Amino acid sequence: MGEAHIAGLQEGARVSMGEKKNPTDFALWKFSPAGEARQMEWDYKGRKGFPGWHIECSAMAKTYLGDTFDIHCGGVDHIPIHHTNEIAQAECSSGKPFVRFWLHGEFLLVKAGKMSKSDGTFITLADLRAKGFDPLDLRMYCYSAHYRKQLDFSWESLEASKTSRARLGEKARSLAAQGGTPDSAAVEKSLAAFAERCGDDLNMPEALAVVHSTLSGAGSPADKAAFLRGAERVLALGLFDEPKAAAALSPDLQALLDRYAAAKKAKDYKSSDALRAELAAKGIKVKDTPAGPSWSRT
Repeated sequence: MGEAHIAGLQEGARVSMGEKKNPTDFALWKFSPAGEARQMEWDYKGRKGFPGWHIECSAMAKTYLGDTFDIHCGGVDHIPIHHTNEIAQAECSSGKPFVRFWLHGEFLLVKAGKMSKSDGTFITLADLRAKGFDPLDLRMYCYSAHYRKQLDFSWESLEASKTSRARLGEKARSLAAQGGTPDSAAVEKSLAAFAERCGDDLNMPEALAVVHSTLSGAGSPADKAAFLRGAERVLALGLFDEPKAAAALSPDLQALLDRYAAAKKAKDYKSSDALRAELAAKGIKVKDTPAGPSWSRT
């Protein structure tokens, strides 16, 4: 994988050769600097030291997955150095192929650049939860682009993915509730089309397109529910899970919602519209149902 990097590396261009025999040599073990204590270090030949970055990963892989395993993932920035060095040391150690398939994901960009703590563009799953997102909303968002294409992050796009996942989940649960016996041949045909897109280098945008076309096409509710259950084994979006219960409204907001329900029941649409707008301004979205108004946080 790192042929281009190795070919373009000139001796002494970045670091002094020191004890290296070749400019592409890397450390398997590093000695701790004198007078500096590290959180993890061990005695070796009378000196404190620690493993090099690359050997850590190869050692863990060998311990838990064996000399050869199927799939190794990582970012594209690991291709020229880290993963190339993992291959070198693992295959020299075992004499066997290290990995059968490599999946290198492109960058998730924020403000047209890589995530950076120093720039204030580093976002964690805890940040997403604090803003009312489920981590599965981020998974849905990542499905909107091929893993080998860069994806620009925005809160607006994540909100759109959250809405799409919620609607797909509502559809899945509604179809399942209708019961019935699916036509196995029809379901298998749809799942084959879905699997074909997944098998095309994990083309998830196209796989989702098959999901939407199947749901909007001909077929019974039972057929579509069975198809979605099969697709969900790959998508893992929690489509058939019941939505998590929202935290109760504050007394003030509940009072506004009660007044809205009363105005709606009395067909006082001017008052109900004003109350709906007031609730929306406070982050509460109201939806009318036959059983009365339901709400969600925006």
